[in-house]
Amino acid sequence: MSTDNGPSLAPRQMPPRPLALWCFATAFAAGFVLVLGLGVAAIMIAIPSARIAPVGAALFVIGMLILASLSILAVFAQFWCEMAPPNQPRRHLRSRAFAWLPALLLPLTLFAAKPVEAVVPGVCTGRFVNPITDVCWSCLFPLTVGPIPIWPSPRPDTDNPILPVCACADPIPRLGIAIGFWEPVRLADVTMKPWCFVNLGGIKLDPGFDIGFKPMAGPSAVGGKQQYNGSWHVHWYMYPLIYWLELVADFLCLEPGDIDILYLTEIDPLWQDSELTLLINPEAVVFANMLATAACAADCVASTTVGPINALFWCAGCQGTMYPLNGNIPAQIGHVQGSRLALNRFMSKLHRQLILWGTSGQSALCSRDLMPIIKKSQYRVQATVPIPGFGPGACLPMGGASIVPGSGNMLPAVGEDMGYLVWRKRNCCLL
Repeated sequence: MSTDNGPSLAPRQMPPRPLALWCFATAFAAGFVLVLGLGVAAIMIAIPSARIAPVGAALFVIGMLILASLSILAVFAQFWCEMAPPNQPRRHLRSRAFAWLPALLLPLTLFAAKPVEAVVPGVCTGRFVNPITDVCWSCLFPLTVGPIPIWPSPRPDTDNPILPVCACADPIPRLGIAIGFWEPVRLADVTMKPWCFVNLGGIKLDPGFDIGFKPMAGPSAVGGKQQYNGSWHVHWYMYPLIYWLELVADFLCLEPGDIDILYLTEIDPLWQDSELTLLINPEAVVFANMLATAACAADCVASTTVGPINALFWCAGCQGTMYPLNGNIPAQIGHVQGSRLALNRFMSKLHRQLILWGTSGQSALCSRDLMPIIKKSQYRVQATVPIPGFGPGACLPMGGASIVPGSGNMLPAVGEDMGYLVWRKRNCCLL
């Protein structure tokens, strides 16, 4: 009989593993998954703003049921594996992979239940305006001294004073030079979502009351004829960009101030009711006819080429008619045209309420003058959200064709929030 102590040809037996440890680990993983799923579901139910897509919610519920079932089965599979003979490694490996399957499916279920606020109507979108890179600085020009262009520009300009010298008694007696330039003075949010501040990063406030809220309109709403109805709100910001950036020396021709919110249409009853708006624009009934509307075609051509026709004050050029002076637009063609028309009406409304005054021409050299009827030629509008406007079509006058500045701004589902930078012509007697 041989007593050789060499290696045996019998299969090597695996050392026994503690059953309790594996069962405890698997049960702990199953419990952790269930608690995590229930916690996420509770948070989503408790927080109304955490919207979940219907498909994502269904996948989330199904995924959690599958995870619970697989976790329970994994416990029994692990128990069976430990009780099986040790010469069955394949079954052991299958049971280990089976036990890890719930952990692998967990990220998929959480991804399916991810909030999808970007595609839900009513979600505010926007971005902060970079005062350096998002501003078309060529809109400052032309720069004139009297009628002479010192820095010319192909963009339309207003009529400048005849003489290059001027004399003023207000606010201080002085002799000076009559200069003319375009100044960025205001920012505007134009949106169909109440309390949505587009130029402030797309934040949406909850005032705690339902003032300013209307049924959702626009292409992302209900379809049919109502999709061409627009109910726009405007937020008006003070934005004296040249002054607070200190690009030019401080002098009387620049409007001083800081960034501030000046006007909210949500709290203005005249802006939301066309009948109440007649209190400040009773002449709207005179221009509510086909002849007055047809005259706006000439204003459209002029606004796009040489500048708007100020005598046609009831026209907003290619955007439509200026009346009524509110945000109710019954026939809009896309949110670019609708938002520009709403902004034009809002600025005309501020002139009617004597909030905006005249700043261009011979009469505005020494001080601003009252202007209850808007002078359309003294304003330019540049888009800031969603895409800042640059190039020749960036700062069109009021009523200019929006084909060029509107390209790339028609974003599906989330493109109804627009931001604009308003440029104003300034004629001033420089000391």
